[in-house]
Amino acid sequence: MPGSRATSDRPLRRDPGVRRDDEGRRRAAEHGFTPPQRAAEHGFTLVELMVVIVIIGLLTTIVVVNVLPSQDKARVEKAKADIALLEQAAEMYRLDNLAYPSSGDGLQALVSAPAGAEGRYRPGGYIRKLPEDPWGNPYHYAAPGKHGAVDIYSYGADGREGGEGNDADIGNWK
Repeated sequence: MPGSRATSDRPLRRDPGVRRDDEGRRRAAEHGFTPPQRAAEHGFTLVELMVVIVIIGLLTTIVVVNVLPSQDKARVEKAKADIALLEQAAEMYRLDNLAYPSSGDGLQALVSAPAGAEGRYRPGGYIRKLPEDPWGNPYHYAAPGKHGAVDIYSYGADGREGGEGNDADIGNWK
């Protein structure tokens, strides 16, 4: 019958202006199916990902090489500032009590009054709390000191006496 729809025994006629693969995509989309995308349309290639990873690695290396030495220097400077603060507090203690804290009382005498010093001791102490050195260790105190009236010092990054570089001792005599 002319003008009727194609039946299963007759092939469908295609529109000559539509490519065969476009027609298949259109039909699939009508039924809720989406054809898989080509790899080029899907995302990044392995080479592109590798280039990005190499660039990130180079940037990380540059940052680490430039930042880590700065952190070590900052820790040494913080230790020097803490020691100067402790030395100043010990000097104020000496002015009020006519002597530096004993080695036995140590730096704790700057926070709370040692036995026998309550009468001349400044209310609230000379510092609020004892700081730790930048490496998490306590500062050391000696009175009389080897280098002056009192020695206030940190053993540095390694936490042991002596050393060089970041491991060098940092004291109020340097």
